[in-house]
Parts: sequence; C-alpha cells; structure tokens
Amino acid sequence: MPHRLPRPHRDDMLIGLAGVFGGVLLWALGLHNNPPFFGTPRWFGLVALVVISGAELLRRTAPVAGLGIGTVAVAVDLCSGGLAATLLMYTDLIYACVMYGTPATARRVPRLCVLVTALATAVPLAVLQEPETLLIGMLVAVFTISPAWTGVLVRNHREEAAAERLRAEQTALLAELDRREAVTAERARMARELHDMVAGHLSAIAIHSTAAQSLKDPAATEEALGVIRENSVRGLAEMRRLIGLLRDTRDADRPSAAPTLDALDTLLEQARSASSPGGQDFVLSDERPPDSAPLPAPVELAAYRIVQESLTNALKHAGPGRVDVTLTHSADGADGADGALEVRVTSPYGERPAPRAPGSGTGLVGMRERVTLLGGTLDAGPAPGPSGTVWRVRAALPLGDGA
Repeated sequence: MPHRLPRPHRDDMLIGLAGVFGGVLLWALGLHNNPPFFGTPRWFGLVALVVISGAELLRRTAPVAGLGIGTVAVAVDLCSGGLAATLLMYTDLIYACVMYGTPATARRVPRLCVLVTALATAVPLAVLQEPETLLIGMLVAVFTISPAWTGVLVRNHREEAAAERLRAEQTALLAELDRREAVTAERARMARELHDMVAGHLSAIAIHSTAAQSLKDPAATEEALGVIRENSVRGLAEMRRLIGLLRDTRDADRPSAAPTLDALDTLLEQARSASSPGGQDFVLSDERPPDSAPLPAPVELAAYRIVQESLTNALKHAGPGRVDVTLTHSADGADGADGALEVRVTSPYGERPAPRAPGSGTGLVGMRERVTLLGGTLDAGPAPGPSGTVWRVRAALPLGDGA
C-alpha cells in the first residue's frame, strides 16, 4: 500500500492561499525587496511564491520537509528580487517546524538559525568590510531566530499546560480511586459490625426455634420461646444502635459502638442463656497483669468482636462441653517491647446433638480482616486438647504504635 500524507489542516490551506494572493498583488504592483541577482528573471519570484505556498500545506503534517522546500524557494525568491509575502511564509515555516516537529527538531532548528545568522553577519562583513553589512545579519536574525525561539516558547508553554492537565487528571483519578477504596473499606467495616452484633442473637433464635418445633415438652418449648424473645430484643437493640451510628446526627447521647473487654462477662452470660440445656459451659480467664496499660481502642474492639464471633460459632457448631475464653499479654509480640494481646477461644470439636444453625462462613473472614488491619495473626482450626480434639481460635493483636 502506498504511503499517503495526512490531509492538510484547514488553517494551513488558508495561510497558503493568503500568501499566494498577497504575493501576486505585491508582484503586480512591483513591490520587490531587492534588485535581482545573477540576472535571474523576476517571474521566478512567482514560481518561488507558489512553491512556498505549497510548502505551507506541510507545516503540521511534515514540517521538516516543508521547511526544506521553503528554504529552496526563498533562495530563488531573493535571487529574483524578493517578495515580502514569501519571506513571511518562510518565517511561518520555521515557527511551524519548531512547534510541530519532533523534540530533536525543536532543539536543532533554533541552533541552526543562530548559526545561519552568524554566517550571514560574518561573511558579508569580511568580504565587503563595511559596517552597513551588519544590517544583513540583523535582517536574517529577524526572519530566522525570532520565529524559531517564538516556536520554542510556545511549544514549552503548551507542553507545560499538557503536563499540568495530565497531572490534574491523574490527581482526579487517584482521588476517585481513594474514594472508591474508602467506600469499599467502610462497607466492609459495616458488614463486619452488622454480622458480629446480630449473628449471635439470630443464631440463638434459629437454634431454639428449631428446638421448640421438635420438642413436645411444653416447659421446654416455653423456655425456648423465652430465649427467642430475649435474643430478639437484644438483636433489635443492636440494630438500633448500628442504625443510630449510620445516621448523620449530632445527638450528644448517641450510643457508642465500641464495646470493651469489660463487657465480656455480659457477653458470656448471654451465650450461656442462648445455649441449649446440657450444651456448652462458657468460662472466661483473664490472665493479663493487673497493672497492664489500657489497650488501644481498635485492639480492644477487635478482641471483643473476635470473642463474640467465636462464641456465636460455638453456639452454632460446637458439641456439648466447656468453651474457654482466655486473654493473655505476650511480651515478645510483633511490636517488640509493647507485645501483643492474645485471645484464645477453645470449644468442643465434634458432632452436635442439638439443632445446628446455618452458617455462611463470613465470620472467620471478618475476624481475619480485623486482625489483618491491626497487623496481627489469626489461627483457627482443630487442635489437640486435654480431653480430645477442640476447635481453637487464636488471635495475636499487636499493642504498639501500629495498633
């Protein structure tokens, strides 16, 4: 396939036509710049005018070729008497070559113009040895150096403007990515809070409602309905608290959504009431030093939620037996001297005789997310115990500056 040059820009065509009409008018009026040299006919100036007008069509698509053609045309024009229109179009070709050429061309053309000006000043001065010959160098500088450096300034300005636009677009893109990431993180946090606050109550409701349907004992059914009602009320209270936090309100007495480890006794008591008769026995062991420093709020909230979710899983899946919740302080934790808070929850691992509540598997995901955000570690799975296999959840939460 033959190579085709791009179609000339409309403005370039208008510049070429205006140059032709202006040059013909000057030639018809006899307005020439200088007398002919070397006996060149004046009508050669019209040929040079048409050629350089055609070169104007290449000022954007092939600026180097256009400048080369224009250089030959302006040389012929000067020999035939010179037309101002031809010189003006030549200055435009120099400007366009710097403006639309490659970066290497934009660097070389101004230097070449300075070299040509220096030669046009030095050679006539050395040959004629007349001070007036300096005017030749000045005229050459006006028609070469001026448009070249004008093109450099305009090109640099446009490149800086394009870089600023690109930087602004990148900043806007980064801001949008940050916004999306923040929205995703907030949705994940809300999902964890909603799951951890409500899942335990709903699991107890599911277990005891199943038991109420299967048992024929009126007393056992009444007890199961009581547990269902109690967990329903607590679940509604937790939902109201979460909804209150999500609302945009400045109410000073709005409830807090950051439970502490001091509430673990209440949490275990709720688990005992939700457990089926003859089911699990929940025991809390706080082995931390009595004079230990207060925990960072994110660590305390994560530890509370991990215990809450572990108790919910024990109610749903664990067999009858003892469920141990242990809190310790590890001095050689992930943050050196600050250590780490270690949370361990062990529950019986085996077949459950009572009704089993359905699970979605998001509880462990939420726990891992909480621990990862704090830079800790989480292990969950079967492990050997004193009286057989147990299900153990162990979380180490750093207490240093990272928390």
